[in-house]
Amino acid sequence: MSLKERTKKYGLIGRKISYSFSPNYFAKKFKEMGVSHSYSLLDYENIEEIEKNTLKSFDGLNVTIPYKEEIIDILDELSLEARAIQAVNCIEVNENRLIGHNTDVFGFRESIRPFLKTDHQKALILGTGGASKAVAYVLDEMGIEYLKVSRDRDRGDCTYADLNKNALKFFPFVINTSPVGTFPDVDSAPDIPYQFITERNFLYDLIYNPEKTEFLKRGAKKGAIVLNGLSMLIGQAEKSWEIWKKMP
Repeated sequence: MSLKERTKKYGLIGRKISYSFSPNYFAKKFKEMGVSHSYSLLDYENIEEIEKNTLKSFDGLNVTIPYKEEIIDILDELSLEARAIQAVNCIEVNENRLIGHNTDVFGFRESIRPFLKTDHQKALILGTGGASKAVAYVLDEMGIEYLKVSRDRDRGDCTYADLNKNALKFFPFVINTSPVGTFPDVDSAPDIPYQFITERNFLYDLIYNPEKTEFLKRGAKKGAIVLNGLSMLIGQAEKSWEIWKKMP
């Protein structure tokens, strides 16, 4: 570390995030860089606990479930992508201003590129939270048609009860953006008709812990392409670092 470089602190905002990959990922990164920066967990039970001045004391922050949308009201500014998506997973602290970014877009886009086939031009997005907005943004960019699936008919294009054999045939790319199946609730899976999954399907789970969720296990048994969210997570983390490291 250069003599002029100060020790910086970064962190992750979320709820029940003790399982998070991010502290170890950045600790390893900082060690390899030879710097003594820190990365900590800011675990809040509700959005009202989050104080703006506390966030300003950091040099950069990530945001995860369930605050990617709610955090916007605390911020001073949004990047163009974050404004379009209305969800934030990265905060830049710049001259005492909190600027929201969405690096999930980069992470998701780059993670799916090697696996997409011509069959995968229509998708089902499971869940309607902040992460689903970044996924929808990327699919729009790539010209992939999609339906949002929600438990609440008013929040999505259809409900889980509407899914049938034809849905999985005509929308073969199935993306789980919900937290269903995340550690420690590892035996749960989104309520879709897995009996109709075939080798034409591509099941993508934004969850990375466990490495293979019940959703992915059921897809793999049917011969589908399956992929967890680890490569997306690494991509968004590196994009976040690219934003933070520009700050003095």
